[in-house]
Amino acid sequence: MKIAFCCTDTRPEPWLEGLKAELPDAEIAVWQPDAARTPTAAGLPAQPRAASSFQADYAVVWAPPQTFIDEQTQLKALFNIGAGVDALLKLRLPPSTLVVRLDDAGMAVQMAEYVCHAVIRYFRELADYDVAQQEARWAYRKPRRRQQFSVGVLGLGVLGSRVAQALQQFEFPVNGWSRSPKALPGVRAYTGQEELPAFLNASQVLVNLLPLTPHTENLLNRQTLSQLPAGGYVINVARGAHLVEEDLLALLDSGHLAGATLDVFRTEPLPPQHPFWKHPRITVTPHTSARTMRDETIAQIAGKIRALRAGQPIAGVVDPQRGY
Repeated sequence: MKIAFCCTDTRPEPWLEGLKAELPDAEIAVWQPDAARTPTAAGLPAQPRAASSFQADYAVVWAPPQTFIDEQTQLKALFNIGAGVDALLKLRLPPSTLVVRLDDAGMAVQMAEYVCHAVIRYFRELADYDVAQQEARWAYRKPRRRQQFSVGVLGLGVLGSRVAQALQQFEFPVNGWSRSPKALPGVRAYTGQEELPAFLNASQVLVNLLPLTPHTENLLNRQTLSQLPAGGYVINVARGAHLVEEDLLALLDSGHLAGATLDVFRTEPLPPQHPFWKHPRITVTPHTSARTMRDETIAQIAGKIRALRAGQPIAGVVDPQRGY
């Protein structure tokens, strides 16, 4: 069994060592443009040779180039080390190659704590207290009524479901929207395009956790965000291409929206001159709401490879038509 590792901006050595520990019979190589790596006896990369000389059965990837896909003609499955597979699905992939996303690998709890922090910071108006501290001003804010502060979770996959569950621990009313029907305890469910307006109307805070597909790109635009209640708040932790940036700025400046916490952007890193950086009602973080946990990810990928080799079904196989 041969495994290729092709992950942009990721130091390969810890990943190779972990994969070798989990799959000691595997030959593991780091892919480089125009040269595959010849595995050593320890399974780590050594001298480069022609790309076609190392044909992998499986690949562990993040943002691989089309060249990698074209050169690796025997791939049975691509294992993506992040939750989103939108970049991978833009490539020309062989129809027989499975695309496998992570089920969780430690990201769900990170996402839940990030979103809960952003919701509570807005609900308790802590940003205003930050300003008061800078002005040495002792000032109370009138408490808000929690039961009138509904949080809407857009997308109820693994991460969205965990976020909805966590928000309930703080007794916020939680709405959930999904493309197909989903029933989660304590969550008021909305389904399909026809129920999206009602979902937005009922959500004081909107949390976006949708996968990025042709159907969801630019979904957070002037029309949809205007359907949030006056003073609504937007939290985007999915993909930057979901959000029409100019429309968000316009709705903030008009006063219809009270603010936003944004962790993902159309261009990353976010350019220094971008207006989001200095907008007084936008909180920016550098795509850090849920980071891949290496050890958990390696264990999950290795387990799925073992299952595939044994002819067993695995979770996380992506439907290319749906995009997730």
